[in-house]
Amino acid sequence: MTGDMNILPLPQTAPATARPLAVSGELIKLLTPMEGLIDAGQTARAEVLSLKQADQTFQLLLKVTLDSGRQTTVQATSNQPLAQGTSMVVTQPSASNLAVTVQQAIASSVATLTRIDTAQLPVGTLLQAKVLTSQVLPQVPGQATVFRSMVSLLNTALSGSTLSIDSSQPLRIGTLLSALVQDTQTLKFVPLSSRQDQLAVTQQLVDQQSRQGSLDGLLKLLQDLPDSDQTSVDLRNAASRLLAGLPDVQQLSTAKGLAQALLGSGAFLETKLLTGQNPALAPDLKADLLKLIAQLTPGLQANTNLSAIIAANTLAQAMPNFVRNALGMLGQVSAKPSPTSFPLPERLLQSAEGEDDLEHLLRLAAAAVSRLQSHQLSSLEQTGVTADGRLMSTWQLEIPMRNLQDIVPLQVKFQREEAPEKEPQQERRDEREPRQNLWRVDLAFDMEPLGPLQVQAQLIKGSLSSQLWAERPYTASLIESNLSALRERLLASGLNVGDLDCHLGTPPQGTQTRLEQRWVDENA
Repeated sequence: MTGDMNILPLPQTAPATARPLAVSGELIKLLTPMEGLIDAGQTARAEVLSLKQADQTFQLLLKVTLDSGRQTTVQATSNQPLAQGTSMVVTQPSASNLAVTVQQAIASSVATLTRIDTAQLPVGTLLQAKVLTSQVLPQVPGQATVFRSMVSLLNTALSGSTLSIDSSQPLRIGTLLSALVQDTQTLKFVPLSSRQDQLAVTQQLVDQQSRQGSLDGLLKLLQDLPDSDQTSVDLRNAASRLLAGLPDVQQLSTAKGLAQALLGSGAFLETKLLTGQNPALAPDLKADLLKLIAQLTPGLQANTNLSAIIAANTLAQAMPNFVRNALGMLGQVSAKPSPTSFPLPERLLQSAEGEDDLEHLLRLAAAAVSRLQSHQLSSLEQTGVTADGRLMSTWQLEIPMRNLQDIVPLQVKFQREEAPEKEPQQERRDEREPRQNLWRVDLAFDMEPLGPLQVQAQLIKGSLSSQLWAERPYTASLIESNLSALRERLLASGLNVGDLDCHLGTPPQGTQTRLEQRWVDENA
């Protein structure tokens, strides 16, 4: 969905001293009739505590304050949406109904917004909101259909406020949306896709990273899984399948082997499921981890701590439906957020006191799933639109690879930066020149005897530049002495080679790295 959303200019509220306005027709109906709630001829103040839409009616929870000061809460339905925090004066014509006699704004109440204060929220501010209600307005002949919604703001200084908006398309109740402030009465919808909302993705990423654990701890334990009564045949088969699907260094040195390893990393499990593929036809790390968890669970005695681990870390609980769908839709982009740190740091989980071997194994497996999901959510968080209008797509993942008897987790990040759409006149001038995408590749691994290594490379128009970082002086010196040979091999493969440098230490963190700055310089 694209286009503008207009903030609905609500009518001015009557002052407290104004004569009560009669409202014709039934407005509020009590779900449970209450005889004598408000005495005949008396009025009471009511405040909306919650609002929920049910088809074409609205369910309200009201706090009613009588003149005597006594308060009570009642459930009711209304044919009009009354925002949370709305205050009004009501009478009771019958045991089943309340009638609004005056709609008045109490200074301390939370009122529905009628305009955006651009002093508080300057033009261009990104608003996040949740849709509370959605109604189609009576159609005016010759004009397009208009849908009216009430949304609750989730960010900025106006968090918790309710906004009434009109749009050309319906907004599904309960969904999250993002919009840019255009002026005091207009918001521009940001097409984040119904399957993805940046606010929820960021929150899920925080949750996943707090639960994740390094893959090598689990894999080393599975290599030494004992053959005992506590480990069933199905459990050992699940462990063997997982280990057998891990690629080795030789496989990753070929284009075909690397492609298979990327597809089997677990980063594309949701994509396979969304497109109807059977993930069991080829090794898939995430699917194999979930099968391992399924085999571990029945063999454990029930306890509350273990149940919490399972509930918090299995795929169905750890990731909502719209995020799982979004993982298969990385080509759809949203507003570009702040970049996430890469690589994910090592995080080893120690056995808890009183925890048996299978409980520890289950906790490690659940943490491994969370680590893979942290990479997936980081991909979503870094997929978006740059400040200059370029479309950036990110794929971040982790591949455990065999190196002799060791298992070395290889963290990989691919980024594709597409040139923005050209103006028609410019496009005609440059029609013979195809649009060029900029590709970036980041690698991080720790392999003995080299120690921790990180690589950053970028490729555009067949030209490759790369920076390498080694944390051990011996390794940095070794790489430096072999850069000429690396350059020759790259040239032999048909690439134009720019800078190739090796540094001692780790890459600089932040929004501007050396490669980023070079990209700006080369294309200025």
